[in-house]
Amino acid sequence: MNQKEVRNIVKRWMFPTEGGSYMGGLEKRPVLAKSSGTLVTDTNGKDYLDFQSGQMGAALGHQHPRIIAVIQKTMKSLMHSTNTMLHVPRLRLHEKLGKLLPKPLEKSLFLVSGSDSIEGAVDLARKATGGLDIIGIHAGLHGSTSYVTRSLSFNWSRNKHSAVAPGTSSVLTPYCYRCPVGLKFPSCQIQCLKTSFEMADANFTAKPAGFIGEPILSAGGIIVPPKGFYKMVREECDKRGMLLIFDEAQTGLGKTGKLFGFQHEDGVKPDIIAISKHFGGGVPISAVCSTSDVAQKAVDNGYFATRSHATDPLLCAAGEESLSIVVDEDMPGKAAKIEKMIKGAFRKMAKEFELIGDIRGRGVLLGIELVKDRKSKEPANAETQKVFDYCMDKGLIFQVRGVRDLKNVIRLVPPMTTPKEQIDSAMSIIYDALRFVVKGKQRRKVGVRG
Repeated sequence: MNQKEVRNIVKRWMFPTEGGSYMGGLEKRPVLAKSSGTLVTDTNGKDYLDFQSGQMGAALGHQHPRIIAVIQKTMKSLMHSTNTMLHVPRLRLHEKLGKLLPKPLEKSLFLVSGSDSIEGAVDLARKATGGLDIIGIHAGLHGSTSYVTRSLSFNWSRNKHSAVAPGTSSVLTPYCYRCPVGLKFPSCQIQCLKTSFEMADANFTAKPAGFIGEPILSAGGIIVPPKGFYKMVREECDKRGMLLIFDEAQTGLGKTGKLFGFQHEDGVKPDIIAISKHFGGGVPISAVCSTSDVAQKAVDNGYFATRSHATDPLLCAAGEESLSIVVDEDMPGKAAKIEKMIKGAFRKMAKEFELIGDIRGRGVLLGIELVKDRKSKEPANAETQKVFDYCMDKGLIFQVRGVRDLKNVIRLVPPMTTPKEQIDSAMSIIYDALRFVVKGKQRRKVGVRG
């Protein structure tokens, strides 16, 4: 399929994409034909290093042979089943996941997408507490497919939607590189959260039900909350009878160097977590997980969550196998090693390029914030786009992210199976991109002086 055919199909048959979104301009990008491991290949036969792991659904690597094998096996016996009857793959997945979950989490239900799991988690908190209000983080993103999830995705402007769900509000992001209250950690004593909860108390429309957050704010620019942030959140929730929900879509199942992202904060125990992305090894399945106590209270108040394909045997079998792969192949350990390699490479680059303002993240979920000047921290949005364009042309795929209107963070999420030589290759491409952009700036400056 050539580019002319692609453009014609897009123009005539596809919904148009919003120009400012990360999905805008699809018709100008490569058309993918196949994938394997860390590589994706376009219709022209060109290979790309996929350092966004697809839509993070390929964090175990594209076409993992164990996932393919279990899908083929299950397809021959039972692909789809009614939700009103149990089947063996579903039971095995409940058991497998329950044994892996950190206590007191142990109960699970299965849905299809990440947005599904967030909607299910929020409703679970409301049914279990009898409350309504849910607090998110102002650079957080939790999905877009439902009235509830898009209302809690504050990193997307809510004014783009015709209406938002009642009882949804936000707290300030603990963005230490650009502190929202102009202080320094740790002397700030996490004042952003203290101030936010004081405002939340004034703005609650009913009894509060819960707080939802990402252990690392991914789409918001790879913001890693400072030590003690979520411990304080836990304390504030307990004071108000609120449940703590972690959205582990982009941080769970090994990607941060631990099985779950929240485990980096000692002593923090969530009431509910939602998992998705590579949970199915490349096929769509998600889960809402909670404690026995929370689950029973919610069910007693009429809680249930399901979809027509939520417990399909095919999806459940893939989910079980993906959990086995995470454990058997030590994906958290692999992610931690990749973190050291990539951060080490960028620290070396930072000695040469002042564009590199901050290097952050955990495991394979990493962000490099580019700035025009390290002292002023002026965001280098245009330069980041040029780095992106250069890398795409040279065969490296990633996404550009940032807090709200900022688009100056290179977000890297390579599959946890990425070998060292491909890490080195990606770092070499980014180095060349930075060098290209910096040299271009220097040439323009010389021209002005002349």
